[in-house]
Amino acid sequence: MSNEGVIEEIQEKRNPWLSAGAVMLTIFMVVLDSSIANVALPHIAGSFSATRDESTWVLTSYLVANGVIIPSTAWFSTLMGRKNFLLLSTFLFTTASALCGMATSMTMLIFARVIQGIGGGAIMPISQAVMMEEFPPEERGVAMSVFGFGVIFAPIIGPTLGGWITDTYSWHWIFLINVPIGFISLWLIQKFIQDPPYAKKGKVQSVDYWGFILLTVWLFVLQIILDNGQKNDWLGASWVRWSAAVVAVTFIAFVVRELIIKEPIVDLKVFKDKNFAIGTFLHFIIGAVLYSTLAILPLFLQQLMGYTATLSGLAISPRGFGSLTGLVICAFLANRVDQRWVIAVGLLVLALSNIMFGTLNLQISMSNIIVPNVVCGAAFSLVMIPLMTIAFVTLKNNQMTNATGVFNLAKSVGGAIGTSAVSTMVSRMSQVHQTHLIRNLTYSHSGFVEKLNALQGGIASMSGAALSSAKANVVAYNQLIQQSTLMAYMDCFKIYAAMLVLLVPLIFLFQKVKYKKQKTAKN
Repeated sequence: MSNEGVIEEIQEKRNPWLSAGAVMLTIFMVVLDSSIANVALPHIAGSFSATRDESTWVLTSYLVANGVIIPSTAWFSTLMGRKNFLLLSTFLFTTASALCGMATSMTMLIFARVIQGIGGGAIMPISQAVMMEEFPPEERGVAMSVFGFGVIFAPIIGPTLGGWITDTYSWHWIFLINVPIGFISLWLIQKFIQDPPYAKKGKVQSVDYWGFILLTVWLFVLQIILDNGQKNDWLGASWVRWSAAVVAVTFIAFVVRELIIKEPIVDLKVFKDKNFAIGTFLHFIIGAVLYSTLAILPLFLQQLMGYTATLSGLAISPRGFGSLTGLVICAFLANRVDQRWVIAVGLLVLALSNIMFGTLNLQISMSNIIVPNVVCGAAFSLVMIPLMTIAFVTLKNNQMTNATGVFNLAKSVGGAIGTSAVSTMVSRMSQVHQTHLIRNLTYSHSGFVEKLNALQGGIASMSGAALSSAKANVVAYNQLIQQSTLMAYMDCFKIYAAMLVLLVPLIFLFQKVKYKKQKTAKN
């Protein structure tokens, strides 16, 4: 009997939604934790008398450990059995969350975050593989809409929830809340998840030590470059150039080794499937846009609009309602419309939301933030849900665990690169705009002189005339910095919009898939 036949036979014996519920709670916990800690970094740094740069290792240590495990999921699943590996991963994540909450030093916290990253890395690809396998092809669109609730909605509410918990209680609780959820997840997984024959514990002939080492090195060094490159002028620093060379060499060596070795830790031959290859590339780019916009918008609201961390989180949170709307639309259209058109429309709507962000100014109300956020949330669902479906639909079931690992690694690396890139873009573009705008701040410019005189008069009426001229110039210069930074933010959103529009033609390179419902499998 084929793998598909085995899956359908298992599906007839139990309700697939029970398995879906078991993995959904786990995946929601893990994805939420990937964004909830960001807003607490200043509080964490303050608790341990650490600098902001030192506190970023709380994020970096998790991402590196996570990135190493994600593509290795299939190999570890073969070694231990997929269900056993999922149970171990959930247990490690839960235990490490407790250790993070009880950390008494930065060293202890970083160590616990490494363990948490190791545990959380496998949960996403295994959960996605389970969801793809439990449901027959014609029902996977609906299943992926449910899966998308955790993947898309959790990182959106993460900053708001993290800010509220940190302000109301303490940063320790953003980790401790995972403990009861984790143990409930363990019980649900043990009760409702079953391994198909090909996902059970198998014999591993050899251990790909070199593949694992190369994977770890290029991800670790890449993350260091992304974290510290901007403040060291990127390739202007010799250590960045040498580190980039290390990343390039180890990445190429990793790819070559995984293609020629008999039992690779990551099977890259899955890229022979056209749908998966295109889908992974799109996932990489969209991951970069997703994490970049999630990073750039709170900074815009707090730095330029004067919002508090909690208020900026509340302004962004309506994106979640948009995501839920998009999920419902995707579930409705799953078997009625060619999924390629859904993705294409989603990309165009996502580009529109970025154009809306790119036309903001400093005299806006909160509604001007909420509307494009709702549109953006709906668009992400319209893109991501059918993308996750169409990228895997032409793969065999025994390829799912490995493929989901590679697929999610692409999003993680894309997100890391995108977040670092947007920081550089804002910094460099604000300098460019500042250079152009400062040409207007001369005494030969009547508008500037009129504005400066008005400022000087206002300041003199409140604090006297002695320093009013100097203070007026300081206020004018601060406004210059503010406007140049605003223009840089707006440029970033417009660039994202252009990138998304350029991706649309790629959608129609996907192989069109027609689902034929099969009642039984007889092989």
